[in-house]
Amino acid sequence: MWTPFNFIIGAWQGSGESQPDASRVERKYEFVLNIKFLFVQNKSVYEPQEKNPQGEIHEAWGLISYDRARETHVLGQFQLEGFVNQYLLDKLAEDGQTISFVTGMIENIALGWKAKESYRILGPDEFIEVFELAALDKEFEIYTENRLQRARSQ
Repeated sequence: MWTPFNFIIGAWQGSGESQPDASRVERKYEFVLNIKFLFVQNKSVYEPQEKNPQGEIHEAWGLISYDRARETHVLGQFQLEGFVNQYLLDKLAEDGQTISFVTGMIENIALGWKAKESYRILGPDEFIEVFELAALDKEFEIYTENRLQRARSQ
């Protein structure tokens, strides 16, 4: 059940490009509650820059679970801004190198919006995370793309 996600366990750091601008990113993935859930902790730091003179810190927590009734993985994600996303596994590539989730529901946003979160594995210590948004009747557009490397212990 968890095999496709084993690569991601641990701490990660890297950089991102997004509509707000460049960022430093940190991710942490760990199994919790007797390996029933995969806990996800995200932090992106946007230093003050031309497009965003105040800078900002974006944080999100999530839990990936396996819903036996639907026979799929579910990602529940809670954003600092108050958005709550419930994603369903959309794609698990046969080669295991790409995993994507698409929202079935988003709280605290206008009706019709949808989001997509994807992970593309580049190797055992590197992956790309892409977050996309789509307004009602529109195609997905990339909002953020982050390149992460496994964090090394000091």
